[in-house]
Amino acid sequence: MAIRYFLRLLPLAGVLFLGPPAQGATVSAPLPPGVRLALDAAHIPVEAVSVWVQPVDADRPTLAIRADQPMNPASVMKLVTSFAALEQLGPAHTWRTRLAVTGPIRGGLLEGDLHLLGGADPMLGYDRLWKMLRRVRNLGIEGVAGDIVLDASVLHLPPHDPDAFDGRGLRPYNSGPHGLLMHYNTVLLGLYPGKAASEPVTLAAEPPLAGVTIDNRIRTSDAPCGTWYKDLQAQIEPGQRLVLSGTLPRACGPRTWSAAPLPPAEFGTALVSALWSESGGRLGGQVREGTTPTGATELIRDDSPALADVIREMNKWSSNVIARQLLATLGASRPELPQSATDMVTAGAQSAQEALAAAGIGTEGLVIENGSGLSRIERIRADSLGQLLIAAWQRPWMPEYISALPVAGLDGTARRRLSGSPVSGQAHIKTGTLNGVRAMGGYLLDRHGRRHALVMMINHPEAAQSAAAQDALLEWIWAGGG
Repeated sequence: MAIRYFLRLLPLAGVLFLGPPAQGATVSAPLPPGVRLALDAAHIPVEAVSVWVQPVDADRPTLAIRADQPMNPASVMKLVTSFAALEQLGPAHTWRTRLAVTGPIRGGLLEGDLHLLGGADPMLGYDRLWKMLRRVRNLGIEGVAGDIVLDASVLHLPPHDPDAFDGRGLRPYNSGPHGLLMHYNTVLLGLYPGKAASEPVTLAAEPPLAGVTIDNRIRTSDAPCGTWYKDLQAQIEPGQRLVLSGTLPRACGPRTWSAAPLPPAEFGTALVSALWSESGGRLGGQVREGTTPTGATELIRDDSPALADVIREMNKWSSNVIARQLLATLGASRPELPQSATDMVTAGAQSAQEALAAAGIGTEGLVIENGSGLSRIERIRADSLGQLLIAAWQRPWMPEYISALPVAGLDGTARRRLSGSPVSGQAHIKTGTLNGVRAMGGYLLDRHGRRHALVMMINHPEAAQSAAAQDALLEWIWAGGG
């Protein structure tokens, strides 16, 4: 019998509480039996675990174990970034991208430069870019005598090394923020296995990138469809040659993979070059980086989806690059912070910490590096996360905050969790995983119709084996233990 179901056979009285604890205190009662069994099976000691549970209509937690210890939350840190962004910017906040011109337009020719001004939009996809450039053509500009200038100066950012975290700089989760981020800095690779082993895998890549050549060496295999992408590799070679290698099991059928072959500025140059050419536009100069002169005439503007929708995209699929953009946006929105002049990431981290403190959320031990959780130094206490969840529940933007979280068993990164369990569909949870880290935080509706905020973080070499313990906690809360 699965460990997560074993707890249903145990009477709830088996969990001895010594009275409700003060907020943030460490409870001396043991973990729920099913949780402890699952941790023991994974060889994870209680000393590596932090837990916090509280009904949203209560004023104190019902369970708080090592909740005052700063822990690495992995992607659960996105709960903090989401809270700070909604608190300071509001759910209707949008980002604006603009097209401007310098020089007159005569006979369908712009006798100057076309400027694309970034607004730090986290979700500027290539479809929206294509529409903006088509509007330029529809306004009668058939060619640009000068350059197309990409202006990313809205954000002042520190240097970003995509290889720094794990040496896999071409993986999209390692991309950094940018003032004119385009299509998440990502190429989507549609992979279609052959009918037999060793046959080539057919590739369909988008968006188009001028000057980037894709060398597809991926072959079909007869392996079972497990972790289908584990054998795939991508590397960039001189001359902007993207080499794809490895195998894709035939049993998997079509799959979508992704890569970030270029830094954001180069990616944008390649993308705009390709899209302008595809629209039929002529270009006398080149696509390049630059800044827009104050005398430029605005031609077109395009607004992003609202912040509530951006946060939903970020949390449902745990997008690190969106989280990084949000943190930098927080820094850009606070010019009074001295760091914002040179480093809007650091300023954004300070702004987020101030937002939590102003909401009465404890910030002791809080460390924010990039707001995404892709970090070895980010830290937060379980009781701080718990206080944040309760505070979010009381905010007017609460529906947007909760609906952005994956629903266990149904969608997002939690769609495969708790299949067949009564908790399926009852928990909105953000999960996080790094080597040595597994965490979750969110809300759960128990079988009596009462909603609980919950946090669980594991920092241990065997953390990857702790999914059953997390599921056991969720089922214990659902059964009425919380």
